[in-house]
Amino acid sequence: MPHPQKTPLRSLTDAERTTLAQVARASAERADRVARAKALLAVADGASFAAAARAAGRRAGDAVAKLVVRFNPEGVAALDPRHGGGPPVRYGPAATERILREARRSPDRAQDGTATWSLSTLQRALRTAPDGLPTVSTFTIHRVLREAGRSPQRDRSWCETGVVQRKRKSGTVEVVVDPDATTKRG
Repeated sequence: MPHPQKTPLRSLTDAERTTLAQVARASAERADRVARAKALLAVADGASFAAAARAAGRRAGDAVAKLVVRFNPEGVAALDPRHGGGPPVRYGPAATERILREARRSPDRAQDGTATWSLSTLQRALRTAPDGLPTVSTFTIHRVLREAGRSPQRDRSWCETGVVQRKRKSGTVEVVVDPDATTKRG
């Protein structure tokens, strides 16, 4: 005998029912979203959680019960998967934007100690900045840059090629410019 439903599904609005029906029959939609939509529609039509799970191609009704509990306050957003385990997400959208803002900034030789960003110099700049991220790793920086479509290794056209500062103990002595730098680059 199945357990009684502790939290029944609230009544669906017309817009929610239409959206769930579209997702349930969409062939180009993610399979987990389709299964969740089918289960919610089955529960809305009066099926038990176990029967709704079978209608959605799942085995257990417990997942459908949890989905219903989540759907009641969230609505159609409950179809989207959430964080699926592992360590919690440490850096949210604000930190991601902070990393991208720092990567877009041209480094200052005196302040940052470099003319071009690398992962470690970006990490150092982010860790030492007053509004920075004191524990950010190079892996996190690389992941954020890749998700934004950027890479420190993809294109080095932003580097000033053919210009060298001769440094001595007393400081910068001269700036040497190679006149053939553009032809050497190809």
